[in-house]
Amino acid sequence: MPLLITDIKLPLTASEEQAVERALSLCRLRREQVGFARVYKRSLDARKQRDMRFIYSVQLSLPEGEEALARQLHSTQVRYQEPFSEMDPPKLEPLSHPPIVVGFGPAGMFCAYQLARAGLRPLVLERGCEINARAAAVEEYWRTGKLNPSANVQFGEGGAGTFSDGKLTTRIHDPRCHWVLEQLAALGAPQEILRKAKPHIGTDQLRLVVQNLRREILRLGGEVRFQAQVQRLVLEQGKVRGVVVNGEEISSDYVVLALGHSARDTLETLLGQGVEMIPKPFSVGVRIEHPQSLIDRGLYGKLAGHPALPPGEYQLSWRQGNRGVYTFCMCPGGYVVPSASQPGTVVTNGMSYHARDGKNANAGLVVGVSPEDYGSHPLDGIRFQQTLEQAAFVMGGETGAAPGVTVGRFLQHKTGLDLHNVQPTYALGVVPGDLDALFPPVIPAMLREGIVRMGKKLPGFDAPDSVLTAPETRTSSPVRIPRGETGMAQGLYGLFPCGEGAGYAGGIMSAAVDGVRAAQWVMEEIQAIRK
Repeated sequence: MPLLITDIKLPLTASEEQAVERALSLCRLRREQVGFARVYKRSLDARKQRDMRFIYSVQLSLPEGEEALARQLHSTQVRYQEPFSEMDPPKLEPLSHPPIVVGFGPAGMFCAYQLARAGLRPLVLERGCEINARAAAVEEYWRTGKLNPSANVQFGEGGAGTFSDGKLTTRIHDPRCHWVLEQLAALGAPQEILRKAKPHIGTDQLRLVVQNLRREILRLGGEVRFQAQVQRLVLEQGKVRGVVVNGEEISSDYVVLALGHSARDTLETLLGQGVEMIPKPFSVGVRIEHPQSLIDRGLYGKLAGHPALPPGEYQLSWRQGNRGVYTFCMCPGGYVVPSASQPGTVVTNGMSYHARDGKNANAGLVVGVSPEDYGSHPLDGIRFQQTLEQAAFVMGGETGAAPGVTVGRFLQHKTGLDLHNVQPTYALGVVPGDLDALFPPVIPAMLREGIVRMGKKLPGFDAPDSVLTAPETRTSSPVRIPRGETGMAQGLYGLFPCGEGAGYAGGIMSAAVDGVRAAQWVMEEIQAIRK
């Protein structure tokens, strides 16, 4: 494994070649002594606007003696990268009834991909449409307000993340993360995702990647069925025996649930069948929208607009007692998009294209809620979400328009939209709404305090003409399906809950990693049975 040289700080005008030369110097090596030399990661340190730097990590390989050299240098910047266990799965004989993967978002896709690589020929069942038909249905919804319940921002090939910024950042520290990035790059994502500290694909390029991943699963012997919503599980004496889809019973001893965070009807059915669930904290709030140029000035100062600098992005938070308010899924140069999955509701989300060249920036501005706020029944969180979404639909005039307010009026406990520098991007329109009437009192109270405090951290965040569009409700799943050490649901052999819908992920990367983990559990169980 190569040497990793970290914390190489260089000016904005420096090149990657200069970062490599600095790494060679730190290791006291000449270029001809190394096998390869490449930039591994690059991040921006913008804490000091007068002295912004890029921080590089560089990989160097030697024919031999890498670990010994790292010890000899006694440098905190140079370390030997321990080998990562190979991600190639074992080669297994196909089963008479292939494993079933329910859902084709990041968790389901990567679970099915690993099972297919092992030779297990998984069957994927996705309630929504393939990506091209799905994109057409979403575009029609954004244009006309006509919602297709089976083809929308939440359901269909690629999952909810397909219509997002395509962020590939995560707080989990799992070696599978880099492997997932490598697979995405091989499937058509920009190669830069392997080097950037905050990689993103963008909704436009992500659509190509999910198609390529589906084709690879098919090439390896798997099967993907669309518009195939699981109606119920087939259970027998505490074991999974298959599923029922569109009236057809399909047999399998191994079913992976990768439902995503919005499959409310399926969760209700599973709970009725005895699948254990517990309520889980999540967050609700609004989308806040600013001019991207304002965010750039707040972050970069006089260097805003420098060609080496990316569109500015932020992550802000504030906590009072046991409750926090924070920004979520920030979309530089992005759009606030209608994201309902049920008629008669309004849901907002954020989306960016790869270029991030839209005029506005937006982010979820959300407040944490828990069972103490909405109830202890496993589905009470879902009902809480639905109540907000239905009330927002009514407040918006029952056309699909979203209720909104400008920050200046909101901070003064008033309603109305004083539009100046920000023109809302929500496709179905933003109309004046009363957030104090829409949410329980603690939510707008925390939003107000958060905006004021975040404005002190990021100049311009509290600009009076910034727009708040409501509601943001799908930050994460409101339920968790408990699972044991073998990855199986409590008391149900052969059922493997994973990803966001089961309460074990929050974003594309963590969901994909959990899908890989679920595939490994399935393979381990199959191997144990065959011994």
